[in-house]
Amino acid sequence: MEPTPPRKPKPESRPFYDIPDHLPTSSKIISEARSSLRILKTRRPCTPKQDERTLFGKASSRQPENRPPSAFSLGSRHFDGSESRPVSGSGSGKDPTTRPHSGTRLTPLDVSPKSSTDFNTTTAPRPPADPNRPIRHKSSKTRLQHSTSIDGKIEENHHIRTKSGSLSDVTHLEETNNEMTKLLDGRRVHSGPTERTQHLIEESGVGDGTETIGRPPSSVSVSSNSDLKRDRSDSGYDTRQGSGKSSSRQGSGSSSHGLSGSRGIGSSGKREEESPKEAEYYNQHIGPLIEEMQTLSKDKDAEKVVELSNELYKVLENGNMLGRVCKRRSAILKTIFKLLDTTEPKTLLAVGRLILALKVTGNNLNSVCRLLFKVGKEERNDSLFMEDNILELMLETAQNTSPSNSADALVYCLGALKFLSSNMTVSKQLAAKNCLQSVASVLDTIQSLINEGVKASQQLSNVLVQATFILRNMADVNVDRTKFISLSIIRNLAAFMNNFPADFDLVLNIVRIFSKLTMHSDCCLELSNQPNVYKHFLQLLTKHTDKNNLVVRICFVLGNLTAKREEARTSLFGTRKCIETLQSVFKSYLESNLQLMQNTCENEEEQKHKLFETEEVLIKLIRLIANLSIEEEIGHSLATNKTLVSWLLQIIDIKDVMSSEELVLNTIATINNLSYYSIENSAITQKQTELATCLMKLLLTDHLEGMVEASRVFGNLTRQKSVRDLLAKNKVNEIMVTLLDSGSREVVYTVCGVLINLMADEDKRGTMKQENGIKKLIEVLRDFGRNDWQLSSMVCQILWNYSIKIKSSNDCFGDQETSDLIELLIEYLDEEAALDMSLSEDLDTDMKDYMRDVWQCDFCPVASQLLSKVETHQSHFEPLEQPI
Repeated sequence: MEPTPPRKPKPESRPFYDIPDHLPTSSKIISEARSSLRILKTRRPCTPKQDERTLFGKASSRQPENRPPSAFSLGSRHFDGSESRPVSGSGSGKDPTTRPHSGTRLTPLDVSPKSSTDFNTTTAPRPPADPNRPIRHKSSKTRLQHSTSIDGKIEENHHIRTKSGSLSDVTHLEETNNEMTKLLDGRRVHSGPTERTQHLIEESGVGDGTETIGRPPSSVSVSSNSDLKRDRSDSGYDTRQGSGKSSSRQGSGSSSHGLSGSRGIGSSGKREEESPKEAEYYNQHIGPLIEEMQTLSKDKDAEKVVELSNELYKVLENGNMLGRVCKRRSAILKTIFKLLDTTEPKTLLAVGRLILALKVTGNNLNSVCRLLFKVGKEERNDSLFMEDNILELMLETAQNTSPSNSADALVYCLGALKFLSSNMTVSKQLAAKNCLQSVASVLDTIQSLINEGVKASQQLSNVLVQATFILRNMADVNVDRTKFISLSIIRNLAAFMNNFPADFDLVLNIVRIFSKLTMHSDCCLELSNQPNVYKHFLQLLTKHTDKNNLVVRICFVLGNLTAKREEARTSLFGTRKCIETLQSVFKSYLESNLQLMQNTCENEEEQKHKLFETEEVLIKLIRLIANLSIEEEIGHSLATNKTLVSWLLQIIDIKDVMSSEELVLNTIATINNLSYYSIENSAITQKQTELATCLMKLLLTDHLEGMVEASRVFGNLTRQKSVRDLLAKNKVNEIMVTLLDSGSREVVYTVCGVLINLMADEDKRGTMKQENGIKKLIEVLRDFGRNDWQLSSMVCQILWNYSIKIKSSNDCFGDQETSDLIELLIEYLDEEAALDMSLSEDLDTDMKDYMRDVWQCDFCPVASQLLSKVETHQSHFEPLEQPI
């Protein structure tokens, strides 16, 4: 059958077996996978799991004084009814729920109060309106004790005695309050509108924490009657008549709810009347539960506490009284606060759930977040967080807490979520509950603050460290990856690298997240489009060169970006001091690695670990260089970099492929990319003899992949006759022919690339026939032909070069070989016979199109010319011997 392959006329300047310029796209794409220039892949640096659950971990760069503690004591005394009390370290911004503070929280006194005077009734404590105003009452110590202790026992006034939740004496209380108001109004001194409106003081134990703006400065020596009046009526205790001979109050330990049942505190700072419907609902459903909870023993009745807490939550939810709506919210809080003196995690979570749902602020918010953090530190408690809606409440709290005003509370809340997100089961639940949206909201808030001019403080970075820990864990979960893009998470993280470059903990977390996300093309595109992102990465490499766990991940991320996008390669290379920075890192870790190899260490395991760490950096860095070299202009620049090439050669010469496999293979692949550019002043060309000598050692090993990589480099180097002579002198050509029997398609493919160049020299063709190479090539054509038309094309090119001075096909190839070759070529050039067998039903349409393109454009032009040559010189007559 006469072959009629579709083939356009070739330009005379192009060898007949060169690939035409009009190749279909699919053929070009697949062919690039086996071309000389290759993108390198590598494994992602592993992210070690924290041995113990702490806020920042043992390896943190933070000093203890610059971070919230991970270990602390926590009990009911750390909660208070007044949510206006400031939290130490809560931020420099002004929060309407906090008063100005000195930054130190005093521990409540545990001593019992002493009194020199017996009273028929217990007098209500009242702190002074101004910090400089002296306390004139004899029982001031008693008042201090009661005002700071939740567990203090308060006797009820014998004049006014109410049951929990009862409204029977509300009218009497209102009359008492009105009389007190009239008395104090007559004593008002120097009280102006400013004092009356700007320094509202919340009821201690009654208010909801949103009223206080700030108390008068200490420079004021005399309080106005207006302020004094507010002190007495809004300090958390009931009003008193006269000089204190009779009193009625709701203290921290009181079981009476008469005052709170009468009135509530609204978010505007004013008392709001409780509707009859609300009062009835409270008395029927909530009050009995509160009374029962007050009788419980925290340790003995743990299960009952959990049961009542859950029941109270449902009742409040059904009555639409969660949040800050309930007028007697603080009375409820006071009761449940006293249930927190226990170590039972289920009890703590049940009560903590209630506290979160009631939207506490200030010190109580900080304390409940610490509570959740403390329970979450124990991995065995993870399953408890999956009960009820505690995860939703935590995420809501994280999303709504101010990073500037309640930084510590947010740190502990996010810290607890960080622990939980490290559990794969819980993290899936978090993903389903929109955890990414909550954390993204925190990032947005902090970025907005920075954009508005707020300093990138340590407190903000503490919050970000916890948030990025969560994102790092969530990146491992099978969540919708596009959310990292749509929620601007990648954008904000890239900006934070520039905002907090000195915070090692934070930038390490960010780069760890990027190392996971950049394994996907869409995330690579999003990251590479961020302004100055390559500049920020290079600055981090310069600033933290000695931090191998950060450097290895930055190199990995940059390697991912440059592997997928040509624009990424040009942008990175065009960034100021790019190559200088990469060379500086290369030099530092190469020297460190070589020094570790030379020095003996008493701790062998430690030395191995350090060697591994330095090699990991070199692997990722060399891979980055290889990916950069794909771009022609960059490849030319790198190929002429003598320092860089000398380091690569040093690694091949010193390192063993068996013990440092990935490092050696990546280095050879990088040299292969650089050797592709046959340009003037190429450092590869200048050192080609030294390089060929190093690579020949790999051909003598049992490492198959090492032999393949070395053969690829030889495919480029053998374009130079001096290298071909060196290989022939060391019998590498014989090794190449032997490798045709390897049975590995990739090995055979790379070997054929070298043999094509070796057959260009007449003095090296004899080895092919002597080593039975012609027969092996025909076997390769028969075994792999229909499934790999590129390889079949290369076999034909070798035979063409081998037979350049052919006179007789039988004499050149051998009788049987000539017959087998003609038969195969005729069969393979028949489209129906060749493609029907190679295009199996298992192949998809794209792959079938690709194979047809390669057969048409790669194989047919070369095979038809070779068939014509062999048939032309074939003769059944033996040539006559030359006369002597």
